[in-house]
Amino acid sequence: MNSKKIRIAISLIFAVCITIFCFSFSFIHGDSFETIKVDGGMISGTTDSSGDVHIFKGIPFAARPVGDLRWKAPQPVNPWSGIKKCDAFGPSPMQGSPVPFGPWSEEYLIPKQPISEDCLYLNIWTGVSSAKEKRPVVLWIYGGGFVSGGSGVPVYNGEAMAKKGIIFVSANYRVGIFGFFALPDLTRESAHHTSGNYALLDQIAAIKWVKKNIAAFGGDPDNITIAGQSAGSMSVNCLVASPLCKDLFKHAIAESGAALINTPGRKATTLQQAEQEGIRYEQSIHANSLEALRKIPSDELLKKYWPLNGPKVDGYILPKSIPEIFAAGEENEVNLLTGWNEGDGVSFGKMDNAEEFKKHAEQKYGVDANKFLSFYPANTDEEAVASQQRLSGDLMFGIQNYTWANKQSDLKNSNVYLYRFARKLPATGDYVKYGAFHTGEVAYAYGNLDFVHRCPWQPVDFALEKTMSSFWANFISTGNPNGKDLPEWPGYTEKKELIMRLDATPGKEMLPDKKALDFLIKHLKSSD
Repeated sequence: MNSKKIRIAISLIFAVCITIFCFSFSFIHGDSFETIKVDGGMISGTTDSSGDVHIFKGIPFAARPVGDLRWKAPQPVNPWSGIKKCDAFGPSPMQGSPVPFGPWSEEYLIPKQPISEDCLYLNIWTGVSSAKEKRPVVLWIYGGGFVSGGSGVPVYNGEAMAKKGIIFVSANYRVGIFGFFALPDLTRESAHHTSGNYALLDQIAAIKWVKKNIAAFGGDPDNITIAGQSAGSMSVNCLVASPLCKDLFKHAIAESGAALINTPGRKATTLQQAEQEGIRYEQSIHANSLEALRKIPSDELLKKYWPLNGPKVDGYILPKSIPEIFAAGEENEVNLLTGWNEGDGVSFGKMDNAEEFKKHAEQKYGVDANKFLSFYPANTDEEAVASQQRLSGDLMFGIQNYTWANKQSDLKNSNVYLYRFARKLPATGDYVKYGAFHTGEVAYAYGNLDFVHRCPWQPVDFALEKTMSSFWANFISTGNPNGKDLPEWPGYTEKKELIMRLDATPGKEMLPDKKALDFLIKHLKSSD
């Protein structure tokens, strides 16, 4: 072989070696995830700054719910050709423009744009290097009182969880009138003879999409956790109760929100009640058909108040009320991590002074007023205000998640872990008064303190973040939050009422306000 042929042969061998090396390098470093096939077509994403986490934002998981698909169950996604770039959040669901209020600064709110009815998109953070891995998956469901919220909120970032070995998914669902409007005509056109629970149907569609597609991202479709806070936690409560969700997920995380106890401001709405409200709404805007209703611009619908924003007992997703489903032991058997915050109760109106609070207690609780005041004292005006705030949180969240923990722990195959978040977020100015406020725990639990720029974080906060995010990641992985170098978190039962107090020094304790919660529940049930 002459020298020219030798040089050509060497060049070819070198080129092949480089190709093999580059292919191997790209696989190890995850470049095999540059494109992924999902329902609808091929997608591409981005990576974090280190290249360790692959990020896909704005993946459509259902058809655009606009036009004739407004107020219909989510439909299969429309296929696309080529490769869809999924490198930015899809539009947040239709709602008013976000405005900071109370303790909720912009870190806890959706981006100002885009906001649209075309909102059924999800996002994925995955740290795998091969699709053959089967990592645990969590699907995050946001809060917002069922009238606001979206998956693009900064404190819902999934990168930190991905670096802990979790595949983090967040998904949008319709809110307000777009997610909860009911009408007899809508019920009649539905294959399942229901209307008014489109938000829950969106959430179920997202779970099913994850179960079908997550293996391509290195996820385990048989190890899915659903997690949510506030209205997202109430959604998780509904999904655990729904027969439509049987075998769709193994674990549930519910942070400050459930619907196990009827309260004056929170009673189960039936489909029939919602339909009648829908008729009144239809008449008030002078629409005389579904076709006319579906042609009204979305911003015009927002201007007209729709009162029934929340899940309905529709005979399909919820065949009975949630209290009835749990009383019969018919909820899905899943492991549950749940709890609430010491500062969940936030009041923006005028508060009673001590004398007014005592008078109202006597009027409401009669012979039990003194017992009530032993739990919620009012010896001074300042103490009365603190008691009202705590009472507000207990009525809205405490009694709900406490009751859920009790009911779920009755099931043979459900392990329950109960927490109390008590860390007062470091703050300046007006934010100081909010303490361990509603939503305050989220950034700690998912490793996102760095996204909350207004808080002067202390070393103890980052230590708590590390502990909480490890608890959450362990639970998502195994259904048990315990792990190496973590404080012991005992399982919760009604007989053994041990909880995890999440504060500067996390640790187990007996449920401190059990008697107060039992008192409230007893009186609410007697007046129901």
